[in-house]
Amino acid sequence: MKFSTVLSPHLQPVNSVDRVMLKVLLALIPGIAAMAWFFGIGIWINIAIATVTAALAEAFILKLRGRPVIATLKDLSAMVTAVLLAISLPVIAPWWITVVGSLFAIVIAKHLYGGLGYNPFNPAMAGYVLLLVSFPLPMTAWPPPVEIATVHLSMADVARLIFLEQRPDAISFDALTRATPLDSLKTQLGLNQTVSAIRDGEVFGLFSGKGWEWVALAYLVGGLWLLWQKVIAWQIPAGLLLGLGLLASLGFSIDSEHYASPLFHLSAGATLLGAFFIATDPVTAAATACGRIIYGLLIGALIYLIRIWGGYPDAVAFSVLLANLCAPALDYVTRPRVFGHRA
Repeated sequence: MKFSTVLSPHLQPVNSVDRVMLKVLLALIPGIAAMAWFFGIGIWINIAIATVTAALAEAFILKLRGRPVIATLKDLSAMVTAVLLAISLPVIAPWWITVVGSLFAIVIAKHLYGGLGYNPFNPAMAGYVLLLVSFPLPMTAWPPPVEIATVHLSMADVARLIFLEQRPDAISFDALTRATPLDSLKTQLGLNQTVSAIRDGEVFGLFSGKGWEWVALAYLVGGLWLLWQKVIAWQIPAGLLLGLGLLASLGFSIDSEHYASPLFHLSAGATLLGAFFIATDPVTAAATACGRIIYGLLIGALIYLIRIWGGYPDAVAFSVLLANLCAPALDYVTRPRVFGHRA
């Protein structure tokens, strides 16, 4: 006869790695759907390429290391890395861009340091920064949103662009791509244009850019759902948005014709994606409650400083990687006092 035995602890864990990763993937769906609607189905092709590449790379490295392959792949961490990288890339980026970024993220940024739980840097952002520094032209070739697009590509056209790098006949590269709102703002401010004059451009919408602000709103919805599900803590998103918002408010109050409004910075680019899905990576972020707030504030401040005075208009990836370096020190400085011991 088989007797049931109950060992401590008696409380079952609420979350496991695969359950957390699955919830993150589900929360990304509104933002991915919005990107597909406004910028084209190339986003789904990017995700497919990145996911397959990441899974194969992870399986190969696990096999070399003598680790269980199927059990590790089931935790979905490689898929989350792949999806976060894929949605950060232009939707018409060549296939090899996605492959190179995914391989670097999984092999170098993740497994070179020991795999999940040991990597000091966010793998998806490490892969993105490698691509942005190494291949700036294809990494900035974003198509215009559907509202202002003069060329509408079929699924076959998109596939030829991604896999063969062939443009449809009689369509120039300039007709396929358009500067993003952050790119446009930074470039024209460098030409001594005013913010109000720049905001009259066709790429700009109510708060930031046409299409982009709806994508940001969709990621906000997914991020709030993660908070409600207790998958992420509130401190990092709140700190990031507060740090960016305060500096943007200060600049806007000093000279509103040279510095964009806080609403623009909060809804432009990858701000909300970074706040809820990238900066909150539990492996590379600060772990203590106070440390998370400082960590978020640091990322938000770095985003603003790099956007205004740096060479990269969005800056979320660079800010997260720089903050990753500070996470161990923040945990050390803000570690809680053990009960019964003096600080």
